[in-house]
Amino acid sequence: MTTADIGLIGLAVMGENLVLNMESRGFTVAVYNRTTAKVDEFLAGRAKGKKFVGCKSPVDLVASLKRPRKIMFLVKAGNAVDELITQLLPHLEAGDILVDGGNSHFPDSARRMTVCQQKGVLFVGAGVSGGEEGALTGPSIMPGGADAAWPHLKPIFQAIAARTKEGEVCCDWVGEGGSGHFVKMVHNGIEYGDMQMICETYHLMKALGLNNAEMCEVFGAWNKGKLDSYLIEITRDILGFKDPDGSYVVDRILDAAGQKGTGKWTVNAALDEGQALTLIGEAVFARNLSAMKDERVAAAKVLKPAVVPFTGDKKQLVNDLAEALYASKIISYAQGYQLMRAAAKAYNWHLNLGGIALMWRGGCIIRSAFLGKIKQAFDTNPALENLLLDPFFKDAMAEAQLPWRRVIMAAVGMGIPMPAMGAALAYFDGYRTDRLPANLLQAQRDFFGAHTYERLDRPRGEFHHTNWTGRGGTTSSSSYNA
Repeated sequence: MTTADIGLIGLAVMGENLVLNMESRGFTVAVYNRTTAKVDEFLAGRAKGKKFVGCKSPVDLVASLKRPRKIMFLVKAGNAVDELITQLLPHLEAGDILVDGGNSHFPDSARRMTVCQQKGVLFVGAGVSGGEEGALTGPSIMPGGADAAWPHLKPIFQAIAARTKEGEVCCDWVGEGGSGHFVKMVHNGIEYGDMQMICETYHLMKALGLNNAEMCEVFGAWNKGKLDSYLIEITRDILGFKDPDGSYVVDRILDAAGQKGTGKWTVNAALDEGQALTLIGEAVFARNLSAMKDERVAAAKVLKPAVVPFTGDKKQLVNDLAEALYASKIISYAQGYQLMRAAAKAYNWHLNLGGIALMWRGGCIIRSAFLGKIKQAFDTNPALENLLLDPFFKDAMAEAQLPWRRVIMAAVGMGIPMPAMGAALAYFDGYRTDRLPANLLQAQRDFFGAHTYERLDRPRGEFHHTNWTGRGGTTSSSSYNA
């Protein structure tokens, strides 16, 4: 009997909470899990007495759905997704919809969309952010793929998604192909950057002698101002959390970071599109360096840096840290939006950049107060080349510049690494410089490889070669960008 509005495969933490969210909004949900005992356990536990249809196989799940069938799955990215699609396709009809809600790589989503199209099935890659709490109470959802699927998914997805304080829904159609998972990937990359910058801030505060209670108070105060965000909020809570014996839990956690690959994907995409995603790149590399725990412990015994103890006004430097963190966050988003703009051009996606900021304003891990300003910037000027050129952000950067520089200089003097915040400042200085030393770099490339260069006194697109040694002749390499 076809009674369910939507089906979901994968009853791990995210899947289970997401279907409870759907049911609470009035939808009947069919559920299936590869380990079928999990279905029985769910139906007898959290789902007891609610509008769920338990299924013992993918075929059972298909049979329980209203047409056009809508099947969402939250399974491990990679082969598991392909295997599941292969299982489902023979039992589906033209117009049925498959939604991958996991953290899949966007080229895989584009490929799967093509495979499904051959059967007339509509494929959607939907990024879902917010963790287990967000899945239950309202996540940010970023769907993209087959446009014809959206009218059928919209009532469900927008009903379960997070909302801003103004009531705006944090879910809308992203665009074509693999764009939904691309935007989620960039979200995760920005998340890497935000987390790393907060950790750098924490590191410098510790070096200044602030204890956990004092840092907890600082982050709490910051969360009431322009740095208001989910990650600042949970950092405050983490710094104040104690074990039963009264010791701080954070002080007992091994300083070796893990990662699942979405940050690396973001950096790889930036390299492919020729974008300077320096801050997120440094955040990924910082996790790699942290994982070298044993090697770092050994190096600490033999590498003794010449450092200058901080003798200035500690309270002022903490205030400066707030400005430095804010400015660096702006750079992170500016770089992320540059990457999305470049990808949209490369893949012929029609991305609503202001709408993406709205999707990130609630429910997701990077939700923060200034995302409303990003939405305004792109709503005012959809062709905005760089977020830094918007009047609001231009003024914000001008206000933060001196505190930002003071923080970086103090950290360098004290031997405290600030790779992400330092990279942010370097990007800002590079972006605002009308003439960089790349003229010398081009001369070097031409000297050793005859790679040619353009001249200031000649039209752009006209390439030249110099016989620097007198022995090289006039033959030059072709000019291209890798």
